[in-house]
Amino acid sequence: MAGKKYAEAKTKVDRGAEYALADSIKLVREAAYAGFDETVDLAFRLGVDPRHADQMVRGSVVLPHGTGKAVRVLALTKGEKVREAEEAGADYAGLEEYLTKIEKENWLDFDRIVATPDVMKDVARLGKLLGPRGLMPSPKTGTVTFDVAKAVVDIKKGKVDYRVDKLGNVHMTVGRLSFTDEQLTENAAAAIEAVVRARPAAAKGQYLRRLTISSTMGPGLRVSKQEASALASG
Repeated sequence: MAGKKYAEAKTKVDRGAEYALADSIKLVREAAYAGFDETVDLAFRLGVDPRHADQMVRGSVVLPHGTGKAVRVLALTKGEKVREAEEAGADYAGLEEYLTKIEKENWLDFDRIVATPDVMKDVARLGKLLGPRGLMPSPKTGTVTFDVAKAVVDIKKGKVDYRVDKLGNVHMTVGRLSFTDEQLTENAAAAIEAVVRARPAAAKGQYLRRLTISSTMGPGLRVSKQEASALASG
C-alpha cells in the first residue's frame, strides 16, 4: 500500500522542475500521504570535497519557528554556570556526575550538549562515545561557550547544527507538516541562507548543485537554486 501511495504522490510533482520555495512547500504538503505529522526536510548537494579541511561546511542556524521537537539539553559546566544553565532551561546541568553517568551507564537521555571551555578537557574523554553520535560540543556550532545561558536558550528556540557528509550532502529538518506554509517557508529560508553563506573560500565552481525539499515519506522536489542564492545575497 505504501508503494502505491508513494507512486500516486510522485504524479503530483515534476521531478525535473525547479520550484520557488513557497510553491515547493505547498506541493510537499499536497503530496504527503502518511498518517502522522511528517517532518519537512532539506537536502543540499554541494560542490565541495569534504576530504579537504578547507572545504568543510559546518555550522548552525536558529530556525524562527523551531523544528517542532522538544529538545533535551545537557549543560556540562561547573560553579555559577550550573545555575545559569538551569535558569535558561537546561534539562540537566553539572559535570562529573553526568560524565560518569554517560561513561559508566551509557546514559544518553538528551539531544544536545553545551559546555563551557574550562571543562572541555574533562569532556574530551567521552569523545569516542559522543563524537560518532554527533553529540560532541564544538566552538564551531556555538556549543562550547562561557555564555552557556544563551546557548541553551538558542537550542530550545530551535537552533540546529548542520555538517556536510563525506559525499558533499547536507541534510536539515526545517519543521513539520503541522506548521503553516509561512512558518515552513521562513524556517527553510533561514536554513538555506545559512548553508549558502557557509560556502568555503576554497570551494571552486558551482557551490549549490541541487536543493531538494521533501516530507518524511513523500517525494522530493527541487527548489530553485537561483532563489536560494538570492536569499544569501539579499
